[in-house]
Amino acid sequence: MTNYRSPLLDLPGACPAPSGSPDVGVAWHYGDPLGEQRMLAAGQGWTDLSHRSIITVSGPDRLSWLHSITTNAVDKLSPGESALNLVLSPNGHVEHELHMVDDGQTTWILTERSRSADLIDYLNKMKFMLRVEVADVSASMAVIGEPIGIAHESLPSFVWPADFSRDAEPGSATAKYVPHRSAAFTARELVVPRDQLDHVVAGRAGAGTWAWESQRIAAGVPRIGFETDHRTIAHEVGWVTSAVHLNKGCYRGQETVARVHNLGRPPRRLVLLHLDGSADRTPAIGESVTLNGREIGRLTSVSQHHELGPIALAVVKRALDPEQTLLVGSTELGFVSATQDVIVTPGD
Repeated sequence: MTNYRSPLLDLPGACPAPSGSPDVGVAWHYGDPLGEQRMLAAGQGWTDLSHRSIITVSGPDRLSWLHSITTNAVDKLSPGESALNLVLSPNGHVEHELHMVDDGQTTWILTERSRSADLIDYLNKMKFMLRVEVADVSASMAVIGEPIGIAHESLPSFVWPADFSRDAEPGSATAKYVPHRSAAFTARELVVPRDQLDHVVAGRAGAGTWAWESQRIAAGVPRIGFETDHRTIAHEVGWVTSAVHLNKGCYRGQETVARVHNLGRPPRRLVLLHLDGSADRTPAIGESVTLNGREIGRLTSVSQHHELGPIALAVVKRALDPEQTLLVGSTELGFVSATQDVIVTPGD
């Protein structure tokens, strides 16, 4: 796995993401992380996401093939149209998160750098005799994030589904899992030639991944490898129906998707936690979430938000009472109290 140092780290004020962070290689902030959050919230600026991987799929069978092995309906994507998509295990657990856009000749797939090798391996194994070619183009192409909800006029653009920026239609399948979001995540991810990164962002202020992640966390948007583990099913984190089409043909893991949707509720659910800002520390990813001395989940993402203060996402037991105040931490680290905002509903 190759890490590419972004030229945007040479901009004034750029502070690299900390060592060990999954966002190493790009700027954590440019000197004003809270101001950068306000800028993104106002629909302005950009974020360097050039540490992500970009995979291309070309060939005349590409869309029908991707449609057959993923959770979303992508066989009829029009040029410029994008989709959030997943690859599931045979048992229905989430293995890969795909940000896809097709330009009429090529399907561009944006994904986490740490998972790209496994994804490419899986795609190549599934090619059989179909007319498709898979390539990693991360050395020449990169990703820029912008707080804009429509596609770019000329660059391939993954546009985040409207499910993440508005409330669900009452009675819809989406409303069964995430009827309301306390914040919006309106964004697009542009595919940019790596040697043109400076040109694409010229004349505009940048926001680091701290700001981008704060917007994502506040809106309860899951990220592969953060809000997911080896047991995660799409229903638990609100990916039904933004990334899962419930009425398409057979694909790997579909039986679990249908069974949970039609007959039951997922065993866990995603929740937004408001951490006690008066505590002498901010909990870290992976710390235990407890109620009455029993662990009921763990922190999956943490940030300092410009309006909400310290916030976090956690995956907790579905039946947890949303009104309960929780404790985060341990006897050794100390406990921080946390209140809940529902992201994925506990259901009946």
